[in-house]
Amino acid sequence: MAQVEIWLRTHLFEWKIRQSIMRTEALYDRYLGYRANEKLRQLCVQTAILGFLVHLLLCLFYQLDLISISQQTSGLFDSYLDALYTPFSIFLAYEVYELIRTIPDSFTNSIGKQFEIITLLVVRDILKRLSDIDASVTSTIDDSITILAVECLAFLILFGTALLFSRAKRETSSISNDSEELEKFILQKKQLAVLLLLVYILTAIYSLSTWSYGVLEGDGSTNRTIFFLDFFTVLIMADILILLVSYQYITEFAFLARNTGFILSTVILRVAIASPGMSGAILFILAGCLGSAVLLSGYSFHKSEQSDIRESE
Repeated sequence: MAQVEIWLRTHLFEWKIRQSIMRTEALYDRYLGYRANEKLRQLCVQTAILGFLVHLLLCLFYQLDLISISQQTSGLFDSYLDALYTPFSIFLAYEVYELIRTIPDSFTNSIGKQFEIITLLVVRDILKRLSDIDASVTSTIDDSITILAVECLAFLILFGTALLFSRAKRETSSISNDSEELEKFILQKKQLAVLLLLVYILTAIYSLSTWSYGVLEGDGSTNRTIFFLDFFTVLIMADILILLVSYQYITEFAFLARNTGFILSTVILRVAIASPGMSGAILFILAGCLGSAVLLSGYSFHKSEQSDIRESE
């Protein structure tokens, strides 16, 4: 009887694990799978086009004095370049969704996606600054141009960093070749991705409702901290959790140090989002340089390690 009871408990435990795996896979495929991504991408493009046209029309109405807007909110409509803010915001929201989808793939891909998002965020900031300069009626815009130049430099460095990560198609990982361990690790990251999707939706709803209420109250702020500051804080916690879980599967110090360096660069990105003006641009540059240096160092180590293996053979 004791053996039968142990057998039943063992099989019941295995059945519960299989059920948990199936539920996770089903949730991931339904909300983060290929079909869901394609539908959301099409919706994103259509919404971005519509948002751009509506924003452009509102700018026209404001220029013709057909609508009355408070002084604080007028910064959203006082230049036709302001209309670019809406489609870029929509594309950024979609890119965050894409980031969540990449979490089960590899740590490198996930970090690279974060740099892509920040690159677009900086582009949006540059366009907004250009619209402010375009709408300015004063001649004292030297400070804005200086910040603009540094932000353009930050964009170039972040763009280069994102390209470097995109070329790293396969993560040089020291995870055990045991397929069961690898599948377990991927499953854990899929569970985290589903949870992050829920956090993303809740954060987006809260940020959009808070911002919309502010606009109605006459505060038309376009600060980049809206949504991104809160979500990147959650994202850093998720990255740290993945790093801690990976300690079960990764044994080499080089890869652990590399992933820790990646997290350090994302922490700097998060601080940069919260830092206005010149300080934020400089921190973006620092994060891009650090991310590129860590990636290239890890890639060089992996290449030299492979070369040593071939020579030993």
